[in-house]
Amino acid sequence: MARNAKQKSNLDSEAESLWAEHGGLLRDPAQINGHFGGASDIDQRLLDFKVKGDWWGVLERLKITLLVGREYEHFLLALGSAKRPEISYMPLPHPSGIAVDRLKSQVHIASTRNPNQIFTLKPVQGLHDRDDISVLSPGRKPLVSVRSTFFPGCLYMHDLAMIGGKLHANAVGQNAVIKIEDDGSFERVWWPDCIERDGQPDFGQNYIQLNSIAAGANLSQSFFSASSDKISSRRPGHQNYPVDGRGVIFSGKSRQVIARGLTRPHSARLDGSSGREKIWVDNSGYGEFGYIDDEVFCPVVTLPGWTRGLSICQDVAFVGTSRVIPRFAQYAPGLDVNSSICAVHAIAIKSGKVLGSIAWKYGNQIFAIDWLPAKQSTGFPFLYKGHKDLKNTRGLFYAFKT
Repeated sequence: MARNAKQKSNLDSEAESLWAEHGGLLRDPAQINGHFGGASDIDQRLLDFKVKGDWWGVLERLKITLLVGREYEHFLLALGSAKRPEISYMPLPHPSGIAVDRLKSQVHIASTRNPNQIFTLKPVQGLHDRDDISVLSPGRKPLVSVRSTFFPGCLYMHDLAMIGGKLHANAVGQNAVIKIEDDGSFERVWWPDCIERDGQPDFGQNYIQLNSIAAGANLSQSFFSASSDKISSRRPGHQNYPVDGRGVIFSGKSRQVIARGLTRPHSARLDGSSGREKIWVDNSGYGEFGYIDDEVFCPVVTLPGWTRGLSICQDVAFVGTSRVIPRFAQYAPGLDVNSSICAVHAIAIKSGKVLGSIAWKYGNQIFAIDWLPAKQSTGFPFLYKGHKDLKNTRGLFYAFKT
């Protein structure tokens, strides 16, 4: 009898310990916001930075908040300088494409793990009236998630873009572009002619790494980048996949190649600030940023790293550079792998001059960059070196209004 009582006592103690552990889980708003258990463990060293040139002055002149996705480190950064430099962040699993709908003050972010997700964020406009929380810091309008939608991992989403007021994505795993509806449904709306066999498109696996969208007013006026325009037994993830000079730009209208000679191109964008509309693109494997002219890539500047991430605001292009992942070194034949850095560079469109840069010593990969007016939002809820603001952050998620 005594032994049974002791066994019961041990069981009760073990159960209470287990229940107490469960009761302490998922108390951090960052974990709930991103469906991401590791969100509490973002190493602050990943945020430590150095600035060169007039980086903050450029942001202040343009009056923007710059959003930067740190793909393999699983968080996003916001950089702003409306009154003083401010850096904020938000953990999300493997963020890739970013599309800002500036008309609706919404931000869409692709989270490319299996399953894929798209998070939709809006700026906080205030807090619900409560007696148990403090007010927002004056002037802050952080972006918070208002919706996340799940999609099958075989889409392998990369870039996001607003085309004709609708959200579109590269379904890299299907060699196609998809249109995404508000109810979470999607449909394939564009693919290049080169993936068709006997008149039928092959969506069965990733053949060409169709990875970015230079968004026009509609699909016909848009352009798309890919690592190749050939279906072969060697596919983009293979170690022996040929890349040097194989990259292309497709026309949305003709579905044919309109420029060749690129190496792992990324982040194609359309811009008309130079007087006529141009296709700008990162020639990643050579660390270059430039434009397409008469079917030829014209580099404007060479940067120290794998160029990926591009957003243009007025007369400035913001271009990301990443370190080269060792197992993918063969994809970067034009780079000094050891000198590559994780950074964002502000480049004057007309001259190619680097106006300023921000670099992260412990940074790794940048995927996407976009911007929104600083008056719409100052960034994300979590402040760099803002540990004292944790209580206010909990209150923000507790009572936010969008």
